[in-house]
Amino acid sequence: MIKLLKLEYYKNLNYRPFKIFTILYFAILIALLFIGLVDFDLFGGTINLKEQGIYNFPEIWNFTTWIVGLLKIFLGLIIVFSISQEFSDRMFKQNTIDGLSRKEFIGSKLLTISIFTIVSTVIVFAITMFLGYQYSNTTDSAKVFEEIFFIGNYFVKLFTFFCFLMFLSILLRKSVFVFLAFFVFWIVESILSAMETFVKVKGMQGPQRNDVLQNDFFASHLLPLESMSSLIPNPMMRLNMAKMMGLKYEFHYPTENMIACLVWCAIFIFGSYWILRKRDW
Repeated sequence: MIKLLKLEYYKNLNYRPFKIFTILYFAILIALLFIGLVDFDLFGGTINLKEQGIYNFPEIWNFTTWIVGLLKIFLGLIIVFSISQEFSDRMFKQNTIDGLSRKEFIGSKLLTISIFTIVSTVIVFAITMFLGYQYSNTTDSAKVFEEIFFIGNYFVKLFTFFCFLMFLSILLRKSVFVFLAFFVFWIVESILSAMETFVKVKGMQGPQRNDVLQNDFFASHLLPLESMSSLIPNPMMRLNMAKMMGLKYEFHYPTENMIACLVWCAIFIFGSYWILRKRDW
């Protein structure tokens, strides 16, 4: 493991975009977590998210993990560029000549992905605890840790996303093709989800239609991006203004989506290894 870590370190140390994007990502991540302390002018009025309750326990776990989750594509750039350069600069071929096995190559990339995921998760956890204890209207232990599972969901969401990008990077090798394929995949998933929803509710009316839309579990939610997205729901319904408007927030732990993400992780990892073994590089 130490050997693979050193190898990744020396590869990325001289790759300037890797260093720049890494620093920018963590700087923006930290800044974004403090967004609730800023006043926003909206529709002629001033809105402060801290006053709207985003730093209250237990809701803060949902808010912080969802907000920083929006940055995952930014960190994904680092993963894609790092892997793509291995093939464009022929480093992979040279490493295999020098004795690096396909399994070790995948292992080194998984180590990089794991480190990024762990560091990001630890930062989110630490800042969430700090902001919560500073600004929450309650610091009762039961409330503080009531929804801490969102941190675990964030870790799985991030790791699955990076494994997906690793798979695309090894499959397509060029970063521009990877992002194009990712965009197409996202569009296809959205279309399939919309089509399935339409088919499910066609012919239904009134309460029955609403019940299907809100409670029925569609198979499209098991697709990679949908599964990741479902791990951390949009928390805007939990704002104080939403509660005043009578809007209700309902959440049931997405066990099926968690299992789906873990399965997709395994598929992406073994798929990446299979591609490396079968192709003549």
